[in-house]
Amino acid sequence: MSIVQHQDTAERLLREAGLLPVITVDSVEQARRIAGALLEGGLRTLELTLRTPCALDALAALKRELPGIVIGAGTITTPAHIGQARDAGADFLVTPGTPPALAEALAAAPLPVVPGGATPTEFMALMAHGFRVCKLFPASAVGGLAMLKGLAGPLADLLVCPTGGITEANAAEFLAQPNVVCIGGSWMVARPWIDAGDWRRVRDTAAQAATLVRRARAP
Repeated sequence: MSIVQHQDTAERLLREAGLLPVITVDSVEQARRIAGALLEGGLRTLELTLRTPCALDALAALKRELPGIVIGAGTITTPAHIGQARDAGADFLVTPGTPPALAEALAAAPLPVVPGGATPTEFMALMAHGFRVCKLFPASAVGGLAMLKGLAGPLADLLVCPTGGITEANAAEFLAQPNVVCIGGSWMVARPWIDAGDWRRVRDTAAQAATLVRRARAP
């Protein structure tokens, strides 16, 4: 499949999601509980970061056990992660940033990719590789809404998934931007709730987030 087709798939997956919960897990069982609560709340697409030793095992378990779940492997930082994530069953890949060597490897990846960038120069380099669906990270730290509005003019073909510093309070503002295809956030998987095993609160906050996205995307 060509990079154009992969980018079309990336756009479709992110538009369908609207919101990408970003999760980091300490065990496979914890991943099961988090994913189960998110699914019950109406969020079926998530980004599972490869920041912990169990992440790939957790990704594989969720894809095996939860029909219908869509998982992006996040924190892809080396070419080796591409094959590892594919073998674990990832539906797409997400990077926090994309240095040139990684961009070249991702352009040939067997999966849809949402590469990360933080400046116009970085996004122009990614677009030269054929990417038009990218992640803005860390969104709030690099200008947030002002950055998105600034990118929209000169990079009119760029679609963005801003992540970093997005909360329930400002999510609708980000979703309202025409060049935003999806937003990434972690407020529905707050660390204290995860540590306490408060899955009901995760589920309820996920449901509120799903409603927020539907309202923001309503015609």
